[in-house]
Amino acid sequence: MKLLKLVPDTTNIHFLKWRVPFYVVSILLMIASWGLVATQGLNLGVDFVGGQMIRATFTQEAEAPVAELRREIGSLGYGDPVIQRFGQPNEVSIRMRLPESDEGASAAKDLADRMTSAITGNMEQNHPGVRIDGVDSVSGKVSGELFETGMLALLAAMVMISIYIWIRFEWQFGVGAMFALLHDVSLTLGLFAITGLEFDLNIVAAVLAIIGYSLNDTIIVYDRVRENLKKYRKMPMAELLDLSVNETLARTVMTSLTTLTVLMVLMFVGPAMTFGFAAAIAFGIFVGTYSSIYMAAPILIWLRVKSDSFVPREDEADRQERLARGEV
Repeated sequence: MKLLKLVPDTTNIHFLKWRVPFYVVSILLMIASWGLVATQGLNLGVDFVGGQMIRATFTQEAEAPVAELRREIGSLGYGDPVIQRFGQPNEVSIRMRLPESDEGASAAKDLADRMTSAITGNMEQNHPGVRIDGVDSVSGKVSGELFETGMLALLAAMVMISIYIWIRFEWQFGVGAMFALLHDVSLTLGLFAITGLEFDLNIVAAVLAIIGYSLNDTIIVYDRVRENLKKYRKMPMAELLDLSVNETLARTVMTSLTTLTVLMVLMFVGPAMTFGFAAAIAFGIFVGTYSSIYMAAPILIWLRVKSDSFVPREDEADRQERLARGEV
């Protein structure tokens, strides 16, 4: 009995045949993504622009009524709140950013008062026993510094990963991995710029997860490339890269599909607060798989990696000696 395989063992797709048009399209998408980020900007969440956070406990409830709370706070006209459970199921934190036109402590106090009234007044009617545990303000300056720190963390992660690959393989592989990671991060930021999805600390965590996933995919391809460089020293480089990608394709497809299945469920069945996080990782898995094939692999050709590039070169005297012994 033969088992059904998503990718047959005889698969031989000529990926590298289309490397130039795919590279051109990818570079144009990267430029467009950064153009959108520069002109349209990201819809930064309260973590990065400042606002109010209120912690509340529904003492007579087994679980906090998150859906009702979101409707009640959202009806205040300040936008959609970020509501998360923490600690016990009946404990929540509600975060709301200030409108761009409002500045100063008075606006923050007014927002906090209206949020508190909505929770202890309107919600109290249907859910008695609600208690306010704390009201905190997050300044825009601190949030701006947090955004800069988060971006620096992403950049540092990419650089350190590339250095690791450089040490493990060769410098050409490090450059290829760095370019693939830059491609994935750029397109993910472009997605958030064009859709207007909220960009907060959860999305920074998602981008870091994307970097890790893309790196894992790239290293698996590079590891097979390194093995084939030792086995097929006379094979043209494009054919060798095609062979390496095809040999790892079954693992790539299976991993991507199983992960995407879980993320799709989280996106469309899970709570609204996890939609952006799941969407970012789902998109990142797609572009990460693409970049490991069409970004990380073809760049090795343009960096002049050949099938015999890393074969140790013997000096002329040793070669002449082996020739005299008939070993060459």
